[in-house]
Amino acid sequence: MRIFLSTVFVAAIVSLFAPPSVPPASAGLLDDILIAPKTLIDRAIEARSSSDIFKDNEIVVKVNVVMADLGTIKASTEIYEQRLLVTGLFDDVQLFEEFLAGVEAVEGIKELYWHVQYMSEADQEAREAEMLDWVDALELDASVGIRLIETAGIADVNLRVAVDAFSNVYLIGRARSEEEMRKAVQVSGETEGAGVVINYIEVRP
Repeated sequence: MRIFLSTVFVAAIVSLFAPPSVPPASAGLLDDILIAPKTLIDRAIEARSSSDIFKDNEIVVKVNVVMADLGTIKASTEIYEQRLLVTGLFDDVQLFEEFLAGVEAVEGIKELYWHVQYMSEADQEAREAEMLDWVDALELDASVGIRLIETAGIADVNLRVAVDAFSNVYLIGRARSEEEMRKAVQVSGETEGAGVVINYIEVRP
């Protein structure tokens, strides 16, 4: 579960841990905080409104309803600012097509990044050695997330990660600079077990 904190609350926490002799914060100090190794600002602030987050949640609920109606959980979603990333692997072509149609009918999606594949059971069995099972995929997803959390200068709270059965890593969200985006892509690709990194991060200061 993600926890969203206001800037006022974060500032209060920072002041609690500052030594008594530290002078009042200046613009220069704020700049230092923003580029310091993994700060509270990096971890706790999602740079968007609660109404925008609500819109994202509403879209995800609707997509989950589509999956429930089709009786499948063969896909997963990540979303940021109504830009929806969908990954998954289907062995039933009719179910695949119905799911695509259902997702495309969901209102409010600004961009749809469709990385759901159809692959027959026979093809999946033939490529089993090169594919991750769901446990391995979750482990890789978590490992990438940890790398983003640990890396200085990356506001991981504004990023979402997904991993598919072929070890591809997907990033979606918002970076404060080109450098932050490049760093996120780099550390994701350097994570043990990661394959190709597909980047859907938008840069907005």
